[in-house]
Amino acid sequence: MKTRILAAMLAMTAITAVGPQARAQDFSPAVVFDQGGKFDKSFNEAAYNGAERFKKETGTAYREFEITNEGQREQAMRTLVRRGASVIVAVGFSQTAAVEKVAKESPNTKFCLIDDKLEAPNVQSVTFKEEEGSFLVGMAAALASKTGKVGFIGGMDIPLIRNFLTGYEQGVKHVTPGAEVFVNMTGTTPAAWNDPGRGAELAKSQFGRGADVVFAAAGATGLGVMQAASDAGKLAIGVDSNQNHVHPGKVLTSMVKRVDVVVYDCMKAAKEGSWKAGHRVVGLKEDGVGYALDEHNRKLITPEMEAKLEEAEKQIIAGSLAVKPYKP
Repeated sequence: MKTRILAAMLAMTAITAVGPQARAQDFSPAVVFDQGGKFDKSFNEAAYNGAERFKKETGTAYREFEITNEGQREQAMRTLVRRGASVIVAVGFSQTAAVEKVAKESPNTKFCLIDDKLEAPNVQSVTFKEEEGSFLVGMAAALASKTGKVGFIGGMDIPLIRNFLTGYEQGVKHVTPGAEVFVNMTGTTPAAWNDPGRGAELAKSQFGRGADVVFAAAGATGLGVMQAASDAGKLAIGVDSNQNHVHPGKVLTSMVKRVDVVVYDCMKAAKEGSWKAGHRVVGLKEDGVGYALDEHNRKLITPEMEAKLEEAEKQIIAGSLAVKPYKP
């Protein structure tokens, strides 16, 4: 009982209004970030960027809450509902149970759940074809590798992260059928998303076995992987947000999930009255995933590599190149 009361108190005090119109307004959006913090340079930060874009374009403030333990999810959402939230964006699959419960209690509030499927009359859920974007960065890893050995470091060992791995392996083998892919998962609890030290250890181990490119699909844990790659003179691949700038010249590319676009679209549709419940799946065709190319990695992705990646992307969108998702 004390735990529930404390969680409620924390949720009420930690929710903040962001933007010039923090006072009451007719339309009031909100975001509940997942563990790891909104500035994780990855998944949460992409969601933050989408909310900020909406705020800047519309002048509409939004409320936010950063989850630090699992007991806060439901209470944070209930507090946002009581404070008049019109739409609540829940960032991450780990919020599914909380959204399902609170949405049922609050039929007049809209919810957007990112990274999981949930059917409810007031819930819009969005998932991504991670395998398609991961296929492209897998190709990039194989094209850049000089040893024929590349690595993958996942965060929490769950089907979602296995989907990244499945696409990555297919992309690597598409370029170099005999390539070796080393695989490590950081852990089996949510703490696996925020352990840069462990990420660095796993990366060093893979580099020691001959890998020269490592893809980290591990949230903030991936920052340790990128640091280890930079220190070792190897290459890392970022995830979710464009992380090329984290270690310029040492991040080959990033597999981006356009969480920012999903958050922006959810808030915008809710404000304009065009919001619809249901489940959406976005991939390369919908610009929901892709790989990042900018001034920070331009010298690493040669024109020849880029041409091969663009051709593969066109084939995947057209359906002539099939990328299989993970099957448990």
